[in-house]
Amino acid sequence: MAGVTTAERGGKSRPSKSGPPRPGGDGRGRPGWLPRTRVLVLWAVLLALLAGFGVWALYGSDWLRVSRVSVNWSDGPEELTEEQILAAAAVPVGFPMASLDKGAISSRLLAELPRLDSVQVVRAWPDGVSLKVVEREAVLQEVTEDGFAEVDDDGVRFAENAEALAGVPLLDLRARDTPSWRRFGEERVRAEAASVLAALPAETLAELRTVSVASFDSITLELSGDRTVVWGSAEDSDAKASALRTLFNAASDARHFDVSAPSVPAAAGS
Repeated sequence: MAGVTTAERGGKSRPSKSGPPRPGGDGRGRPGWLPRTRVLVLWAVLLALLAGFGVWALYGSDWLRVSRVSVNWSDGPEELTEEQILAAAAVPVGFPMASLDKGAISSRLLAELPRLDSVQVVRAWPDGVSLKVVEREAVLQEVTEDGFAEVDDDGVRFAENAEALAGVPLLDLRARDTPSWRRFGEERVRAEAASVLAALPAETLAELRTVSVASFDSITLELSGDRTVVWGSAEDSDAKASALRTLFNAASDARHFDVSAPSVPAAAGS
C-alpha cells in the first residue's frame, strides 16, 4: 500500500519547514542583529572622528587663530587713534578664535580708555577680530585744578584738557556742601544738569555759555548777551523748553527768563 502524502489544494506540495537557517537570519526569515550593530558602531566611530577633527581644527590647528584685528568707529567723534585702541585691547594674536575672551577685551578697553562709551568685540571668522567702538562726546566741560574735564550727555567725566574746548558750554557746580548735594551725590547732580541740554532747541543750545548748578533742583542757564534762564530741576525739561521758546518770541528784549514752573513762565529785564 502506498504511503500517505500531504498536498495543498490544487495538488501542490507544501514546502518543508525543516533544514538549516539562512545566514544572517533567525531561522524564520527575519534579519539578524549582527549587521545592524556593526552599522551603529561604524556611525559612532565616524561621529567620534568628526568631533575630534572639529576640536583639533578649533584649538589645535593654525587655521582658526587670530591673525588680524581691526577697529571700527560708529557715528561720532574719533579722538582716539587706532594704535591706542589696539594697544589697550591687547587682543592675543595667534590665539585660537574659539578661546577668545571677548568680555575681557571689552573690559580692558573701557577701563583703560574712559573716552570710550561702549565696545563690541566681534569674531570675524576664520581669523579676524573686529572692535566696534563708540566714543563719548563732550556736551559740557568742567573746570578742574589741571584744566577742563569733558562731560558727556550722561554726566560722565571722561577726559581732561589743558585748555577749554571751543563751542562747549561750561558746567559750574557751585555749592557742593548742601543737603541736596549730600543726598543725591555729585554724579547724579552732574547727570541732571547734562540732561537739560537734550531738551534745548538748537538755537538756544548754540547760545548756551554756562550751566550753573546750585543744587539738585536749582539749575540756571547762562546764554550769550547776558541772558539767564532759571530752569529749576531737570524734571519736565521738554515743557520748560517749549515755554522758553514762547518767551523768546513774546519778549525778545528780555534778559531774564524763568521756566522753573513751565505752566506760568516769566520774563523780565531789557
